[in-house]
Amino acid sequence: MTTSEPERDRPDPSLNAIISERRQLINMAYRLLGSLAEAEDVVQETYARWYAMSRPQQDAIESPGAWLTRVAGRICYDLLGSARARRERYVGEWIPEPLPDSTEWINGRQGSAPADPADRVTLDESVTMAFLVVLESMTPAERVAFVLHDVFRFSFAEVAEIVGRTPAACRQLASSARRRVRASQGPATPAAQRAAVVRSFKEAWEAKDLDALIALLDPDATGIADGGGLVSAVLEPVEGAERVARFLVDIADRATDLTITERLVNGQPGLVARPDDVTVAVMAFDVVGDRIRRIWAVRNPEKLRPWTTG
Repeated sequence: MTTSEPERDRPDPSLNAIISERRQLINMAYRLLGSLAEAEDVVQETYARWYAMSRPQQDAIESPGAWLTRVAGRICYDLLGSARARRERYVGEWIPEPLPDSTEWINGRQGSAPADPADRVTLDESVTMAFLVVLESMTPAERVAFVLHDVFRFSFAEVAEIVGRTPAACRQLASSARRRVRASQGPATPAAQRAAVVRSFKEAWEAKDLDALIALLDPDATGIADGGGLVSAVLEPVEGAERVARFLVDIADRATDLTITERLVNGQPGLVARPDDVTVAVMAFDVVGDRIRRIWAVRNPEKLRPWTTG
């Protein structure tokens, strides 16, 4: 009769389930933090806490996936509490990290129930730059309650475990966040129309056509650049269609071998600027009707890592 193998050599039946949660955790953490790098750090710390437990402790957890989500959510919640202070020290404007086109970023909670008709946000909408910028205006508790409930379909009881408040309080937090989102939204613009506007903008920029650029911009358009103090970038938003257009033409005049490529940025039509075949800026747009209301240009090289590697 053979002896049983040591516990440390016994296969972990929950290993596949644990590993399969990684995409879900990254998706959630990115929406909560607006940074892929920070999201990856959160997931790494979450797994470290799981594997720091003994096998009996792991076996006692009825749902490892729910445990991982709760721990990752709590880590994000704590990080959001210190994020405001970090952003205040940030050089210039802070823009969420842009993501290249990938189905990973718009996939929802695996195995989740159909969306409740009362939910206000779909998963693909929840990763757009405009949406992430609105999330930045929320308190940490509002952001966590809203993202976990309205986007990822968690119950308010589950959210309450993460933010340390009652389910009723979490319901109020999500409601407050929902009002912020509604207040920021303009009329819905069909995807094909958004793409056509961005393409026309690209062509006008390449042609250095000042009048065409002005015509494509909302009169109150705003251009925001994020260099993080690591590259040259305007520190304050540029406001007004003519000022934004002149600024863009000036860039085109000074850039050498500027190549502008159409790419999906956070699931929406965007542009990538590559002078001398090096990615130096990723641009996201808020298009309302046939005009551009806001332009976000990320130049911080630390935020462009997904666009320059792999």
